[in-house]
Amino acid sequence: MPQNWKTYKLEDALECLIDYRGKTPKKTTSGIPLVTAKIVKKGVIQEPKEFIAESDYKGWMIRGFPEIGDVVLTTEAPLGEVAIIKDKHIALAQRIITLRGKKGILSSSYLKYFLQSTVGQNRLVARESGTTVTGIKQSELRKLKVDCPSYEEQTAIANILSTIDAKIENNLAINKTLEEMAMALYKEWFVDFGSFQESDFAESDLGMIPAGWEVRTLRDFIDLNPRLSIRKGESKTFAEMKILPIDCMSVSQVVKKEFKGGSKFQNGDTLFARITPCLENGKTAYVDFLIDKEIGFGSTEFLVMRAKKNISKYWVYCISRDPNFRNFSISTMVGTSGRQRVQNEPFLSYEIAKPPLEYFTNFDKKVESYFKQIRQGVIENQTLTKLRDTLLPKLISGEVRLKEFDLETELKR
Repeated sequence: MPQNWKTYKLEDALECLIDYRGKTPKKTTSGIPLVTAKIVKKGVIQEPKEFIAESDYKGWMIRGFPEIGDVVLTTEAPLGEVAIIKDKHIALAQRIITLRGKKGILSSSYLKYFLQSTVGQNRLVARESGTTVTGIKQSELRKLKVDCPSYEEQTAIANILSTIDAKIENNLAINKTLEEMAMALYKEWFVDFGSFQESDFAESDLGMIPAGWEVRTLRDFIDLNPRLSIRKGESKTFAEMKILPIDCMSVSQVVKKEFKGGSKFQNGDTLFARITPCLENGKTAYVDFLIDKEIGFGSTEFLVMRAKKNISKYWVYCISRDPNFRNFSISTMVGTSGRQRVQNEPFLSYEIAKPPLEYFTNFDKKVESYFKQIRQGVIENQTLTKLRDTLLPKLISGEVRLKEFDLETELKR
């Protein structure tokens, strides 16, 4: 640590610490978003899925209200996930502590990055306790040591890292919008038949469908877990279940690993989670992360869906995201509670209105650019993430000083 830096006990550098542990709010399906430990991940607060009633808000938040710019820290299961609050109209759940640095002493944004750093994480873990579930007590958190340059340099460090994070978040938002555009077109054409309202319609087992369309089952559209060859021990791209995204199609993290068995796939395939709770959470991915003609492999806990000849691979991905199809897939699950699986034959029996083949070709032409832009956004985020993860420990330790660093130059590399 540079000589002119100071080390503070966290409690001495805080203006505010808000802790709602020991209280459980009454949850509702709408209202004030509830920030729980489950949605604080990778430096951001993800979209809340739990709420408390507006009428309960003031009665619940008696220990203090968060402000924009405060840091939220998960205290157990897991310990050490952090994020910055960007909307103060939220409620705080258990296993979350909110921290606000003293102005002129500790920048809250800098604190976030310090806690994300290896030094910060190690100091948190060193103070955790417990057996089955480990966590950190408020009394121990208050004693945590934080290494700080001047307040001005803290702010500058946080600005550099938050600029990179903002670019990453912006790309994620763009990718989500592009996928929503593809899904909207899929729904208009193949679910609502909105583009064919002036056509003749005919009665079918699925209700009224455009004349000339046929009711078929999913097995007429895809090959399920198609055969591909990989030699045992061969190093291949591996995609495990946990990296399948929930709300965007593209995988961002893969590794090279020796093949010992598993589901095999190639670019253009769709990976569809077949077990609870992964399927219920929406884990699905479009395979666009392999090099030309490469074969990858992964968990047998996802199904590989490959478009048959003349069927749109993008349409296959879109149907995998269709709520009706997902609900049907969940209904085919069998097995013990908490470990149920989709069954292949019922899965393939899902009924679909099949249009003339040219509609698949036209759909490809409409959405291909969306899928390509999404992949470019993922690639850019991989580069940005690597840059941030390289810079974070160096800036937080003082190994790289601001006078030696130019962000614009680094972003152009």
